[in-house]
Amino acid sequence: MRRALERVLDAAGALGAFCVFLIFVLMIVAGVGRQVNLIVSGVNDIVSWLCAAAAFFAMAHAFRHGDFVRVTLVLDKVPPKLRRIMDVTCLVIAAICVSYLTYSATAFTYESYEFKEMATGLVVIPIWIPQSTFVIGCWLLLAAMIDELVTVVQGGKPSYQRSVEERHAKGDFSSDI
Repeated sequence: MRRALERVLDAAGALGAFCVFLIFVLMIVAGVGRQVNLIVSGVNDIVSWLCAAAAFFAMAHAFRHGDFVRVTLVLDKVPPKLRRIMDVTCLVIAAICVSYLTYSATAFTYESYEFKEMATGLVVIPIWIPQSTFVIGCWLLLAAMIDELVTVVQGGKPSYQRSVEERHAKGDFSSDI
């Protein structure tokens, strides 16, 4: 099951990267379009939705690979037993917070769907469509956090720690800057 989750998180990370690529393409098209007097209205709406989608689709993947902002100054200095306790505590708190965020985002998006709310910009579409990227990202992050919590409770090393250690072993300290 963990492999399936990894594949889903990798696919979501790739989808987030693809959203960044689409932002690049749309910004180039808009820039060139303005120079040759093409109407490029609505591009800003789509780019803003893609920015949100890129961030939320990539959240769980970034968390899993140690690319989330974490403060490890204390964790790196404590004994392994205490570190495990601290990791479990942090993951429980994070999972509770992300659970609430996921519940709220899901409820909010469902209300937008239920009330047939439309986007108010130049591109008028049902607003639940771009909001759903937030919901999907939250659910994926929650699944990743719960999986990490189970791993640490069972005595394993969290994948975000393994990923950072593997990068450091290769001499890559770029994520620490």
